[in-house]
Amino acid sequence: MTDAQDTAADPALRTTGGAPPADVEPAPIPLLEPREGIPPVVATDEALAEVIAAFAAGTGPVAVDAERASGYRYGQRAYLVQLRREGAGTALIDPVGCPDLSGLGEVLADTEWILHAATQDLPCLREIGMLPTRLFDTELAGRLAGFPRVGLGAMVENVLGFALEKGHSAVDWSTRPLPEPWLRYAALDVELLVDLRDALEKELDRQGKLDWAHQEFDAIASAPPAPPRKDPWRRTSGMHKVRRRRQMAVVRELWTTRDTLAQRRDVSPGKVLSDTAIIEASLALPATVQALTALPGFGHRMGRRQLEQWQTAVDRAKALPDTELPQPGQSLTGPPPPRSWADKDPEAAARLSAARTAVSALAERLNMPQENLITPDTVRRVCWEPPHEPTVENVAAALTALGARAWQVEQVAPLLSGVVS
Repeated sequence: MTDAQDTAADPALRTTGGAPPADVEPAPIPLLEPREGIPPVVATDEALAEVIAAFAAGTGPVAVDAERASGYRYGQRAYLVQLRREGAGTALIDPVGCPDLSGLGEVLADTEWILHAATQDLPCLREIGMLPTRLFDTELAGRLAGFPRVGLGAMVENVLGFALEKGHSAVDWSTRPLPEPWLRYAALDVELLVDLRDALEKELDRQGKLDWAHQEFDAIASAPPAPPRKDPWRRTSGMHKVRRRRQMAVVRELWTTRDTLAQRRDVSPGKVLSDTAIIEASLALPATVQALTALPGFGHRMGRRQLEQWQTAVDRAKALPDTELPQPGQSLTGPPPPRSWADKDPEAAARLSAARTAVSALAERLNMPQENLITPDTVRRVCWEPPHEPTVENVAAALTALGARAWQVEQVAPLLSGVVS
């Protein structure tokens, strides 16, 4: 970076200098430009082999990003992978043409990966053979450092003093060929990730939070894949309106039919049938295709064959014996919803209220979001079933068993011990 960029890279200078005088026109923020232009998209084994060799010979950490086609395609697979490393430059890889990137993952196995919002990209990277052993998450670093806006564009602007191009984050990345403006946008996403990482590391160190950040990053890198969600149909938007078990069965049948069709067509489930339509059909329990057609979401644009398959799903649910109907609510493995605590256990409700207030105050003092200090679910579980002897040591053990990191335990255990006792 230039001397001017070095100054801009100091978060303390970028975020605490205050507004310029009213009579001074603020300097325009320069638009970030690719240093080496837009590289060609890698879509063959031969081109991938060249990239693997180049990145194996590179030095320092590697910036990594992935683009998905959320809202357009079924699932969360990667449709473009972007990487940048000193000595290797920037690479744009098409996972459709190169579906196995395990060779690239292997040569970068001992390298620190820099990602922004790592938990969003790691599942789709894992699917194509790429998984870091060490990482630095610039979004999470921004949260821990107390930045109010932690999107990549905001972070690059506030910390490094450059503006990123906007407008292509929600496009259909499964499009082929990818338009040049999209590729430019994608390449810029990794252009300054290493610089951003270095600046945030300095700021976290200045605040005494660098070890906390490393603990968080290690937890992300070592986390196993998330297990399949149980009864995913229960997350249909508007589900709170559905009260009766027969209606729940309709939601389940329509959701399952939609999911099968969406997977077969490789399109987003919402493009097959909306959540609103599923809920409306479950509440109305239509007896015929004609009655179904009158409901929101099943309008004149839908063909007769489609309408018949949805009505068949409704009829299946209506024909189920009572013993096969879904039970209301999911089986809980933890405490009940907090709204019911006052009736079920007033003392636990009082503990939770006091704990929330105390955690909020501590998070404000540490200048970070409450959920990054300690997850709300962890607080609820400790307050619902506190240790029999709520000493600091016992509360610390309970927090550790629930997955809290050492730095979180150190900060929160004394506070919760005082609350639950």
